[in-house]
Order: sequence, then structure tokens, then C-alpha cells
Amino acid sequence: MVRRGSQVALTIIFVLFGLMLATQFRVRPSSPANIHYQRAEELSLLLSATEEERDRLRDEVRMLRDQVAEAMVATESSESQVKVLQEALLKARVMAGLTEVKGPGVTIEMNDAKKEVPSGQDPNLFIIHDDDVLAVVNELLASGAEAIAINGQRVVATTEIRCAGAVIMINGVRFAPPLKIQAIGDPETLHNALKMRGGVVDNLSFWGIEVKIKMEQELVLPAYTGSLNFRFAKPFQREGS
Repeated sequence: MVRRGSQVALTIIFVLFGLMLATQFRVRPSSPANIHYQRAEELSLLLSATEEERDRLRDEVRMLRDQVAEAMVATESSESQVKVLQEALLKARVMAGLTEVKGPGVTIEMNDAKKEVPSGQDPNLFIIHDDDVLAVVNELLASGAEAIAINGQRVVATTEIRCAGAVIMINGVRFAPPLKIQAIGDPETLHNALKMRGGVVDNLSFWGIEVKIKMEQELVLPAYTGSLNFRFAKPFQREGS
């Protein structure tokens, strides 16, 4: 009985010892080989995630680059359109006389006749009238003048040239002779047009009215400074246009 009890006790002791050893094996830290394997697996997962993020960012950069290129093309097109509009506006302002201009041309000085009026002649024939100034301006325009000013008053579409007693009204400003007309254009063409035989200068010279013409390499004509208000004229646009 004693021997059998001892064997049972020994058996129980060995079983408990085995359980303790098994528990120690389960809770024992991983071996260096296991740590290396786990680390390699973690690094592999991290590398895969990094590559996916790289590919995503690469696609995003490509998309942004395309958007920038499209924006640049649109900007260049817009800038080109703006430039065309600015050039058209500037040309319109020049033609309307609303901006100062410079260029070659001619200067014409007109003054009343200095000679004594013959007996029986009308004295008005020997002084400058509005139609004399208009004749010079029209000849200049017909000869290609691109801008004209009279005594510093820019000639535009609404400019009036008319007599008001002993003076001439230009853009609402009164002037008495002498008058200085400046025109920008080809100097030689403008000069020859005024001096042609039987032309405007010949007709004025017949009555002793002085007309001096000088060709200029560069003239500067002022902008029109009068009123631009229109009460009745409105822009017109046809239907469907």
C-alpha cells in the first residue's frame, strides 16, 4: 500500500512538472528566428503600403500637371483675346480722337490777307472763313490724314467749324486768325495735295490769304477733350446678329 501510494504521488508530481514545463514553453519569448520572420513580414506589409501610396501620389501629380497645362493654355488664350480687344480699343480711341497721337505730317498756318483791299471789293473776301478752314481739312482727309488738330483742338466726328462773327468756332472754342492746322500722315502726299495747281491753296492765295505749309518729321496732336454725351444716338444691333 505504501509503495502504491508512493507511485501515485510520484505520478502526480511528474504530471505537474510536465504541465509546468509546457507552460514555460508557451510563455517563453520568441526565438531570434521568429522575431526576424515577424519583422520581415511587417516590413513587407509596410513596403507594400508605401508603394501603393507612391502610386497614388504619382497619379495625383500627373492629374495636377494636366490641370496646370490646361489652365496655362486657357490663360494664354484668354490673354491673347484680351490683347486683341485692347488693340482694337486703342485703335478705336485713336480713330475717335480720344488719345494723344504722334507721327509725321504737315503744319499749315493760315492768316488773313495783309494787302490793302481794292476799292469796291468786299473785305470779307480777304479774311479767313469757316469754309476756307473746312476746305483745307477736307483736302487733308482726302489725302490720307489720320489725325488733325486746329489750334490744339482735335478734329473729331462731332467737331464744328463755323464762323461766329469775326472769329471761328472749333469744338465750342473761339479762335481768331492766325490758325494753325496740324495733320499726321505722309508729309509729301499731304503737302502736294494742298499745293496742287488749282487746289485749295491756289484759291486762297488768289485773295491774298496766307497759307504756309511745312513738312514735319514728328508732330504730337492732343486728344479730344470735349463732351462725349449722346442724348439721342444709341448703339444699334440687328436681330439675330
